Amino acid sequence: MTLFTTNQNNSERVLRFILSVILIPAPIVFKYDPFSIVQAIVGGILLFNSISGICVIYRFFGAKTCKL
Repeated sequence: MTLFTTNQNNSERVLRFILSVILIPAPIVFKYDPFSIVQAIVGGILLFNSISGICVIYRFFGAKTCKL
């Protein structure tokens, strides 16, 4: 098993991308409070997951939702 093996299916990647688009602009919409900054960080992580297809938490627990 290589380090960068995709472990998410396409529908999950699309869902994560949609959520990231909603969460990333949170500090602009809700002012710069700590909660909105955390939302933007989570959105950035989801954006990375959706583009790369790699979820580190899935890798930690050995889960895989794609059919490779």
